[in-house]
Amino acid sequence: MSAQPRTVRGTHHHGARVGPLGRYRHRLQDERFAGLVLILGAAVALVWANSPWRGSYEALSSYVVGPEALRLDLALHSWASDGLLALFFFVVGLELKTEFVTGSLRDVRRALVPILAAVFGMAGPALVNTVVQVVSGSGVYNGWAIPVATDIAFAVAVLGIFGRGFPPAVRTFLLTLAVVDDLLGITVIAIFYTERIDALALAGSLALIVLFGLLVRRRLTHWWLLVPVALGAWGLMHASGVHATIAGVLLGMTVPALTARGEHEALTHRFVSLIQPWSAGLVLPVFAFFASGVNVVDTGGIGEMLTDPVAVGVYLGLPLGKLVGIWGGVALLVTFTRLRLGNGVDLADIMPVSLVAGIGFTVSLLIASLSFDEADPQSAHARIAVILGSLVAAVLGAVALRVRASARIRGRAAHTHHED
Repeated sequence: MSAQPRTVRGTHHHGARVGPLGRYRHRLQDERFAGLVLILGAAVALVWANSPWRGSYEALSSYVVGPEALRLDLALHSWASDGLLALFFFVVGLELKTEFVTGSLRDVRRALVPILAAVFGMAGPALVNTVVQVVSGSGVYNGWAIPVATDIAFAVAVLGIFGRGFPPAVRTFLLTLAVVDDLLGITVIAIFYTERIDALALAGSLALIVLFGLLVRRRLTHWWLLVPVALGAWGLMHASGVHATIAGVLLGMTVPALTARGEHEALTHRFVSLIQPWSAGLVLPVFAFFASGVNVVDTGGIGEMLTDPVAVGVYLGLPLGKLVGIWGGVALLVTFTRLRLGNGVDLADIMPVSLVAGIGFTVSLLIASLSFDEADPQSAHARIAVILGSLVAAVLGAVALRVRASARIRGRAAHTHHED
């Protein structure tokens, strides 16, 4: 991503004034600020959905707009998860393409430990969730995939705030793990949350995705050319029965990640620079607003919600499942295979990173909304459990990062003193 001009008191460095939207866009480059905006959207929804005016929130969330003839007469909450979120997944697709071509996933041998850690990190939460359902006798296994996701933005923000003192390779490990986790999460959505497939609509969507790829490869990047093709691909993907966000990922992955002659930056970087502020500053907060508005008051109260095995499986699956899966998986790899962490990272560093990876939020909320019928109380229970589990993972991860960072600093000081 290209660096943006620094601003001082509302002006660019060359003197031109920047309006409120420009300042907001600039601040969104800070992962911590973007995370706070996302949390604000979720918090406002949670308060409103449990206030005396909760009926107005429900009416807003359920308000239907869109052309019925195109099967796009959707409630606003569906537009947020099926429509707006496709833009977020387009950015995910761009980042995946960059990582595969020029980033941490280019050399599979070097990235093998975090790649396998991501696989273990999805198996762990799914296993914890399943065990909870078996032990409780609930018999409800729809939510097994809810805690498998890692929210890249939140996880990296927590590491950035509390992980000072760790080698840079720890951040690379988390980023690689989270990117692979995203890819696997998208695969889970495509395979397990597709009930029916309209082959003709799917073929039409894929054809438009190929056309989009040909256009960007030829550097025909006019918005009036690409946007209609992308919207057509999204609409046909939605009509096919496959979750429409998959179109966003596939479109992003068609964009070239290498510079052509005469270009100063790759198209993937250029598109991320253009779209990321909209994704972080509008798409994700709006999605969080509609996904997090769980009515606790009218669904048995917080006690019943937190004791529901579906919720327990999620809020334990996120922190505990990720810890068991990632840290336990890496421990097995470095103990029983020739794979090593290297670059100054050791097994003790992976424990706090495993907890931080339990911050699921965005994709976990999406999977929760797909796992249960909207009218099912367990849908609300699962979503509140995502928020709680992500919060627990963030707090435990932050504490573990500080403890481990302090131990590293003491170890370096002792080593220096011993050499003297």
